[in-house]
Amino acid sequence: MEPNEEFISIYTQNITRKGGAEFLEWLKGTDFFSAPASTKYHCACEGGLAMHSLSVYHTLVERYFEEGVDNPESFAICGLLHDVCKIQFYKKSWRNVKNDDTGQWEKREYYSVDDAFPYGHGEKSVYLIERFMRLRPPEAMAIRWHMGGFDEAVKGGSFSMSLAYEKFPIAVKLHLADLESTYLREHHTSAVRAN
Repeated sequence: MEPNEEFISIYTQNITRKGGAEFLEWLKGTDFFSAPASTKYHCACEGGLAMHSLSVYHTLVERYFEEGVDNPESFAICGLLHDVCKIQFYKKSWRNVKNDDTGQWEKREYYSVDDAFPYGHGEKSVYLIERFMRLRPPEAMAIRWHMGGFDEAVKGGSFSMSLAYEKFPIAVKLHLADLESTYLREHHTSAVRAN
């Protein structure tokens, strides 16, 4: 199954909340299914954002879902939608790069950041989702703080982040799933790189 089909299948099977179907239709009208997940690191390729979202969802469920404790819909929302802030965030560009083997200059495609709505990373994802469906407090906290200390807004630490992790276990679980997916499961999926 292609990543886009798998994403939509998992989404429709697990997310039944009011506004969820409308949010999925909105996603389909954006570059979510064609955008990369990063400029040069993990899933820096066409469709990488959907691939990364699936990877985080699967890691979250496989490693951290506790039957009778965790909510399958919350795991689907957090895993699949934590990075919707990257919609309309990247653009393809070209640069000249010297080929080490031939010594010739070649035009290479790469992704660059073009953030038209610089609202913050996790905050922006929460904002975009809540335009269509209400998030439960644990979901909003998990998505807001999924970057942990890598978030530009919390350089040097944040008492709010620490408190969110203490109060909402799903926030810690999503952060760990995102780290594992990014650094251990996806490092080989970069096809378009900035050199």
